[in-house]
Amino acid sequence: MQSSTTTTAFVLLLAWMMHAQLTTSAAETQPNIMVFLVDDMGMMDTSVPMQVDESGNPKRYPLNDFYRTPSMERLAKTGIRFSQFYAMSVCSPTRSSIMTGQNAARHRTTNWINPRVDNAGENGPPNWNWKGLKEDDVTLPGLLRSKGYTTIHVGKGHFAPSGHVGEDPSRLGFDINVAGAAFGAPGSYYGEKNYGALTKRSHHAVPHLEQYHGTETFLTEALTIEAKKRVSETVGKGEPFYLYFSHYAVHAPFETDPRFLEHYQNSGKSKQAQAFATLIEGMDKSLGDMLDHFEALGIAENTLVVFLGDNGTDAPLGHQHEVACAAPLRGKKGAHYEGGMRVPFIASWAKNDDANAFQKQLPIPSGKIQTQVANVTDLFPTLAKLTAVSVPEGHTIDGFDLSTLLTGKQDSSRPEQFLMHYPHGVHRSNYFTVWRDGDWKAIYHALPEKFAKEKRVQSESHYQLFNLADDPFEQNDLSESHPEVLAKMITEMADQLENHNAVYPVDDNGNMLKPSL
Repeated sequence: MQSSTTTTAFVLLLAWMMHAQLTTSAAETQPNIMVFLVDDMGMMDTSVPMQVDESGNPKRYPLNDFYRTPSMERLAKTGIRFSQFYAMSVCSPTRSSIMTGQNAARHRTTNWINPRVDNAGENGPPNWNWKGLKEDDVTLPGLLRSKGYTTIHVGKGHFAPSGHVGEDPSRLGFDINVAGAAFGAPGSYYGEKNYGALTKRSHHAVPHLEQYHGTETFLTEALTIEAKKRVSETVGKGEPFYLYFSHYAVHAPFETDPRFLEHYQNSGKSKQAQAFATLIEGMDKSLGDMLDHFEALGIAENTLVVFLGDNGTDAPLGHQHEVACAAPLRGKKGAHYEGGMRVPFIASWAKNDDANAFQKQLPIPSGKIQTQVANVTDLFPTLAKLTAVSVPEGHTIDGFDLSTLLTGKQDSSRPEQFLMHYPHGVHRSNYFTVWRDGDWKAIYHALPEKFAKEKRVQSESHYQLFNLADDPFEQNDLSESHPEVLAKMITEMADQLENHNAVYPVDDNGNMLKPSL
């Protein structure tokens, strides 16, 4: 009897060891990936200098001294950051671009998605993609899942409106969804308010966090605890993970994270600005906690971390079209200026190890800054290449592989271009398209005379033109003094929109308003 028991125990042990070896081998064949996405965080909302001087060296500005982001500093020290990284000017378009590798002009989710009503705007395109992502769309997590990844969504979704399949990220390629829903702003950050369920904003109550209800656990912290738990479970199974950690912070409501308030009380800035800064620092603590967790699990060397914001800043520091909220950049979230579209981007292995096979495949230098233009559509092809994912034939990708740029080198094969199409209103900037090509940036306003209620809202003319090399903070409109450049840029813009099969705003008679001179 004892011999039989011993034999059975030995067989079970052998089976467990074989399973452990197989799953460990599976995990070791693919790197882990964390995309750490921060809502409404612009490139100046950090103590890490993202801007550069004329020699390409990091340059500090006053906002860098206001915010406290030591974990971002830690990540930048071990990795590379970009000084000209673009996202769409509002959130849902960027999120769909990360998922699909397509520009918003192509996937047609060109505005933030109101979860309850089509918010195309009075003169917006009736055929824009308000319904967002669908179950049969090609998505990055869906492709990674086919390669053996456990795909984890934690935090804000905002991929589709209520009542449509895309409101649940688990229908879009994620194995696990924690807290993702149709809306973009949380009902509340406070556990004492059940993350919105006990407020007038109960329709924005963050789901799946009932165990933290009635506690003092700030939303950012609750999401971090959940993210760490899901990563631990996946690592315990010996599987690689793709963690899309999408914080609700630092989106409004600007509720103070009490853990960090003392750092800003004597700043001389408004209560709202102080609250915004605490949200920034709470998000940064979350980043540091995740890096520490990867080290504790012994997987930091195998884990790629990609940090970015989803659109320009929403810092409550001044007018949305002036140099204030993202100073020295002009504008903020929703605007056609650089402050509305430039976001922080940092990539690093969670722990450097030159001997690591994955890091040999993608050697990211420490403490470097990359000045070439890149944007959110580039994440899809970059991560697909890193993981040897096969993209289905017929799925168009607008982004370009970032591998060369991530190694700190220049890549002459990449176009220095960016298309931002917002055929909607009324918003901070209305019915506009931005086209950047090299140093030049052109802006087309489809309906300036109807919606520019004050000069500061947007140009009274149809066109603006800036040279970002000479005028990085967009103070000198050259549209009248350089008509030949403007003509070239608007022609290119029109061609790009047609190539993307874009939708357009319409006049009061329903006619499409396309850029032309």
